[in-house]
Amino acid sequence: MKPYLDLCRHVMKHGSFKMDRTGTGTKSVFGYQMRYDLAEGFPLLTTKKVHLKSIIHELLWFINGDTNIKYLVDHDVRIWNEWPYRTFTQSSDYQGESMDEYVEKIKTNLKFAEKHGDLGPVYGAQWRKFNGVDQLQYILDEIKNNPDSRRMILSAWNPAEIKNMALPPCHTLIQFYVRDSKLSLQLYQRSADIFLGVPFNIASYALLLMMVAQVTNLEVGEFVHTLGDAHIYSNHFDQIELQLSREVRKRPTMKINPNVKSLFDFKYEDFELLNYNPHPGIKGKVAV
Repeated sequence: MKPYLDLCRHVMKHGSFKMDRTGTGTKSVFGYQMRYDLAEGFPLLTTKKVHLKSIIHELLWFINGDTNIKYLVDHDVRIWNEWPYRTFTQSSDYQGESMDEYVEKIKTNLKFAEKHGDLGPVYGAQWRKFNGVDQLQYILDEIKNNPDSRRMILSAWNPAEIKNMALPPCHTLIQFYVRDSKLSLQLYQRSADIFLGVPFNIASYALLLMMVAQVTNLEVGEFVHTLGDAHIYSNHFDQIELQLSREVRKRPTMKINPNVKSLFDFKYEDFELLNYNPHPGIKGKVAV
């Protein structure tokens, strides 16, 4: 994962200090690109252990068009909990519940989950119903029927609905590209939390690329990751330096059930990560 570590070094050395929406403060650069050839292995960080279960379930949640955290918390995935919990604490229903108590209510009380677990029209809604358009289905159809198209684009950035989202999309636009029977994907990410978010984003979109390639009978090419505001939060500097001090290990291999023929039929059990040998995980607080 040299491209990721090069990004970390670049931002630590050349980043400018900027304040941000959360009040934490960051080192930031604008405009940076990484490339990952998936023939070299699955791009999951080895300088710290990354929680792949969360990545897979979140991606399946996006693909399904879901926007309620109930599916995620039912599978013990907590990466989206902070935002709806904060909204809940500002509601008249809030009785001083802790985060853990809130999550338990989401799991056990369907009416509560429907009222206090929805994030608004975030990624899943935009992917599957952007002003009535199923963008994922459109891309699948284009890849199969018009693979030279330069319009195989999916956008999560819907200005008309930003105000209704718990968090405006950070990974905003993807484009697919076919050449020599290989499928590649480029992601444009407007805001990139390098320590916590970017490792997830790399793995998530690389996996999406593999899934789409399989169901369209193409080989896998490159994942290209283009960042807008690429930043390291000030409370993550030590964690980044620790990663930079660690030896890079060989990338693992992602095995996908070859019997799945539709993008919408994938289940968590269809994925198997082989030969993943990371350094221990490193904790860091999410900036909300």
